[in-house]
Amino acid sequence: MRMARNLNSSTHTDRLAFERELWEQGMMRVAGVDEAGRGPLAGPVVAAAAILPRVWSEGGFDERLRDLNDSKQLTEAQRENFFQILTTHPDIKYGVALVDSETIDRINILQATHRAMNQALAQLNPPPNHALVDGRPVKTLLFPQTALVKGDARSYSIAAASVIAKVTRDRLMLSYDRQFPAYGFAGHKGYGTPVHLAAIAAHGPCAIHRRSFAPIRRDSSHG
Repeated sequence: MRMARNLNSSTHTDRLAFERELWEQGMMRVAGVDEAGRGPLAGPVVAAAAILPRVWSEGGFDERLRDLNDSKQLTEAQRENFFQILTTHPDIKYGVALVDSETIDRINILQATHRAMNQALAQLNPPPNHALVDGRPVKTLLFPQTALVKGDARSYSIAAASVIAKVTRDRLMLSYDRQFPAYGFAGHKGYGTPVHLAAIAAHGPCAIHRRSFAPIRRDSSHG
C-alpha cells in the first residue's frame, strides 16, 4: 500500500492514518488536541494542541517519536523525553492553555476543559484547518473536528498533545507542592488518592482545590 511504502513502519501508518486522510483532502494543518487534569480534586485542567508536519506523510518521520503514545501509557521519563523533542522540534507547532480551579468551580469541569482546548488551538498561527480530538465531539470547538475515542493511542498528533498537556500540568503540580507542602501534590498530582484525601481531611482544602468536586463539596457542606 502507498501509505506503508511512504512511511517507515506500519506503526507510523496506523498512527498517521487520520492525519493523512485530512492532508490528502488538502487540509495542510491538522491539529491533535487533548487535555490533562480533568479528574483531579486540585489544580488546573490543561489542554494542548499540536500540528505535525504534513511532509511526514511522504517520509522523513522523526524516528525519535516512534514510540510516542497516550501519555498515560508512558513512563515519566518517556514523557519528559518526548516533551523535549515535541516542544523544540522546528517543524512541530503547538499551543498550551490552562483553566484554573476557581474557573472550573464557576463554569464546571466540562466547560473548562473545552475552553482550554479552544485556547490551545487559538495559539496556533496560522490556525489549523481541522482538529483531531481525543474522546467525544466538542460542541463548542471553534474548528472543524474529528473525534476519536482513545485517539491518544491512535493518532500521533493527539498523542503529542497528550504528552505536552500532561508534562505541563505535572510540572505545575510540582510547583504547587512547594507552595502547599502538606498535600503531597508532587506524588499524586491532585488526584483523589488515599494520601490526598487524608491531607484534605486533616488540613481542609487549599487555594487550588476544586470546591465543586466531591468529597470537598460534601465536606464543605457539613463543615
